[in-house]
Amino acid sequence: MQRQRIVLVEDDEVLAKVIHGELQEAGFDVEQAYDGEKGLTLVQSRLPDLVLLDLVLPKKHGFEVLEELKKSPGTSHIPVIVLTMLETDEDIKKGLKLGANDYIVKSQHAVGEIIEKVKNFFGQEQHPWAL
Repeated sequence: MQRQRIVLVEDDEVLAKVIHGELQEAGFDVEQAYDGEKGLTLVQSRLPDLVLLDLVLPKKHGFEVLEELKKSPGTSHIPVIVLTMLETDEDIKKGLKLGANDYIVKSQHAVGEIIEKVKNFFGQEQHPWAL
């Protein structure tokens, strides 16, 4: 069975390192970017099975990255889970309206819970990309 590929776009290097390590330990192939521009380029070149996307990023805001990914025929099918500190109803609605598959507020979830959500995401039968 092929390992699922995840692109993690997170500018907090400490948090990114922890999430990266935990996802690898859980059996995922993980690549990461620390800003929106690099994240967008990485997703377009690697075509991962899932993107974990922070919103408050240098160079290009996560909402812009999400919008570009969902408008492009080459990446519109890739599921995106927003992983952010932005927790207003407006931000959540905007993220989901732009095409995010889930919206996780970092301050409300431990890293272990985030990893479990990712595992559960791939385990859901309604997702055609799940193995």
